Amino acid sequence: MTETITGTDRSAGISYTELLDGDRGPVDDLLRDESRIGIRDGNTRIPAWYYTSPEFHALEVEKLWSRVWQLACLEDEIPNVGDYHVYEIADMSFLIVRTDDGIKAYRNACLHRGRLLRETHGKGARNIRCAFHGWAWNLDGSMKEIPCEWDFPSVRKEDYDLPEALVDTWQGFVFINPDRDASPLADFLGNLGDHFAKCTFDRRYKSAHVEKIMRVNWKACQEAFMESYHVVATHPTLMEDLGDANSRYDTYENFSRAISPHAVESPHLEGVKHYERLEDGKQFARYRHPMNGHIYERAELPDGRTGVRVIDLDGHESHFDEDATWIDGPITQGDQHLCKWIGGPTPEPYLDVPLMLPDPPDGVESPAEVRAWIASQRRDAARENLGKNLDPDDFSDAEVLDAMYYSVFPNWSPWGVFNALFYRWRPHGNNPDECIFEVMMFPVAPDPDDKPEPAKVRRLGPDDDWTLATELGPAAKIFQQDSINLPHVQTGLKAQEQQEVVFANYNESKIRHYWENMFKWLEIGETNVSVTPRDT
Repeated sequence: MTETITGTDRSAGISYTELLDGDRGPVDDLLRDESRIGIRDGNTRIPAWYYTSPEFHALEVEKLWSRVWQLACLEDEIPNVGDYHVYEIADMSFLIVRTDDGIKAYRNACLHRGRLLRETHGKGARNIRCAFHGWAWNLDGSMKEIPCEWDFPSVRKEDYDLPEALVDTWQGFVFINPDRDASPLADFLGNLGDHFAKCTFDRRYKSAHVEKIMRVNWKACQEAFMESYHVVATHPTLMEDLGDANSRYDTYENFSRAISPHAVESPHLEGVKHYERLEDGKQFARYRHPMNGHIYERAELPDGRTGVRVIDLDGHESHFDEDATWIDGPITQGDQHLCKWIGGPTPEPYLDVPLMLPDPPDGVESPAEVRAWIASQRRDAARENLGKNLDPDDFSDAEVLDAMYYSVFPNWSPWGVFNALFYRWRPHGNNPDECIFEVMMFPVAPDPDDKPEPAKVRRLGPDDDWTLATELGPAAKIFQQDSINLPHVQTGLKAQEQQEVVFANYNESKIRHYWENMFKWLEIGETNVSVTPRDT
């Protein structure tokens, strides 16, 4: 690394405000707004056992998941009366049903012997009948019938309606809250809708939905996607096109925003010798490491497996497998994330994808000119897909180019206008060492009145490679890089001597803001909690 202390509150290179000043197209006030609501200055320190303890997980279930508004499904996934969706969080299960009177959410458990009323989503139900003994409820939650009703003399039907959770909607999403005394969803989300007003989610459709079990706590998994601080080590292939360490972070009440500029170099490359681009470079098969200039190329290993050949600046060659295990040669240390990128599972068509950034035409030289030219290419490409829904000329270069990713408390992350990514994280049952990480894609529908059906869920196990989810396209390779780190985070949290996590003052602002909300909901302080960690 070369970029360290700059004497300012940001890394070297152009600031995001300066980028906006050079943008073409309308830059609205909301994009310029730098907000620091609900966050203190300084580093936040968190006990490591907050991520590993069953007792802390139980506290989350009691004081967070049982009381907070949480995204459950799409309205489009239950479009007709009788359609239903099963939503699970920790050990709680809810049945979300479209009724004649709108959407309702019930505890998904029979009031007789406790069997789940439904295990999976479904359509067109006329009633809700338990498969164990046949107790049944009407779609509105009222008791319908009890087989052998004479045998339950103390059970009054009017006392056995299905218990409900609060339900509300926002831009086509269905939210529930188990706490029937909670404040309205609109109060909880605040002005989040203003940030998505130019391209609301009810004008988009779900084109992909991948659900993967991760061997890491849900909070630690989520935190990995709240900042661009990790790009320099985890995603070297992004550094030539992403101002990672000059991202801007804004915090509001129950959500936060990060904006990482595209079409600019990482400030970590400032002062680093810039090696020439590979004329025969391929995005997923032959790449030059931006920090040290070594070439990584897909190759057959001596034992016949697919791996990586690494060539240094003097032409020396070594071989590594996809996990960066050294095979032979004088170079004994390989970049783990780039080895997986080049040598790991890759769909055949991707192997011929050229390097990401095209060369601008002659005369386009300054950073602002290059950024504007790339934005114009993106607008032209978007124009073909947006149909009558949106006009890309109504958006600034920043909205067309940059990674704008929000974190909405407690566990979902929608991305900005021209990026279809959308994340959600949940505990995997009551296991604090695992979580369910969901990646969805919400592109703009060419015709908002004729949207495709929402995509079905593809489920991946903890050892499955993300590239099995071909519907995610090349983005799957990036998720695989992230997934290298996360199981080792969970193991390392238990191995730490100091048993403490420390977050950066600015680059990890979103995580610090998130923890301020956690402290409030769990009624704890930064290093004080009312339960004790598990004995080890």
